[in-house]
Amino acid sequence: MHLHFLDPYQHRASPVHALDARVKFVLTLAFILTASLTPVAAWPVYILLLAVILSVEILSGLGVGYVLKRSALALSFVLAALPVIFTIQGQTLFTLPIGAWTLTASVEGLERFVSVALKSWLSVQAAIVLAASTRFPELLQAMRAVGIPRLLAAMFGLMWRYLFVLVDEAMRLMRARAARSGRGTEAGSRSGGSVAWRARVAGGMAGSLFLRAFERSDRIYVAMLSRGYDGEVRALPLPPFTGAGRLSLAAGLAFLGLLLIFGIAFWG
Repeated sequence: MHLHFLDPYQHRASPVHALDARVKFVLTLAFILTASLTPVAAWPVYILLLAVILSVEILSGLGVGYVLKRSALALSFVLAALPVIFTIQGQTLFTLPIGAWTLTASVEGLERFVSVALKSWLSVQAAIVLAASTRFPELLQAMRAVGIPRLLAAMFGLMWRYLFVLVDEAMRLMRARAARSGRGTEAGSRSGGSVAWRARVAGGMAGSLFLRAFERSDRIYVAMLSRGYDGEVRALPLPPFTGAGRLSLAAGLAFLGLLLIFGIAFWG
């Protein structure tokens, strides 16, 4: 059940959801590391990694469409790697004249760009599956269990919790603006005034949101101190590692290690 529309967790009765959070966290990091270290143009390894993450998506009950739809948002950031097509020297693929300049695309540059795009896409899918199949408190406990510094884990937890507070404050401002904006009776008419008026109102709302968020954070911190907060977020101890968890972790790490060795041996 969702507590907030921002919460990515999706409750399912699946083996992936039932798996220990520490195992999922370590395997996700290992998967991302394997994808990042795989040599350029190691297409068979990329296909195997894609098959692995698609299998996990199906096994988790989230659905391939659910994960792919959300992972597509990260592909826009891959455009930052587009210049490598024209900056890496190699076999000429095509030339693109732009005024006094001529850009030359190379096969090696295209391979590098496609590799970066695939690595990013696979890594984002793994992160989405982890977030959608693991509750955030369990993720924090898993971070602590694998040795992430106590202060860093506490910062992650507070940042995540305060994000919901900030969004709620923004929604209150939006509702207040809608309640105070008139709407014409003509078909297709919009509430509010001109574009300049809307920009001025949006600027005022942003400033008001900052002040509200600052005051709200101060009240939250005082409330935490009154309840005994001393800089340490305490939680119940994690359950002991089961044999199934150890076996899943060892098998997953061994398989990812073999994929990485295979990629480095033949394409490194």
